[in-house]
Amino acid sequence: MNYENAGKLLLVAGAVLFAIGGIVWGLGKAGFKGLPGDINIQKGNWSFSFPVVTCIVASVLLTLLMNWINRR
Repeated sequence: MNYENAGKLLLVAGAVLFAIGGIVWGLGKAGFKGLPGDINIQKGNWSFSFPVVTCIVASVLLTLLMNWINRR
């Protein structure tokens, strides 16, 4: 890989991360607290959160994306 291709790859990766960050930030501002099935426990001053369903959905989407990229 030469420097020109590496530079293009870094620019595209940065743009993708910027877009994903904007989407996540917008969801947080809109009041998105997670998907149904995520575990949230609060007792007094202690809280525990484990986004089970969110992790599964993210895993499936990333798997599909990576398979699509590898087939091109």
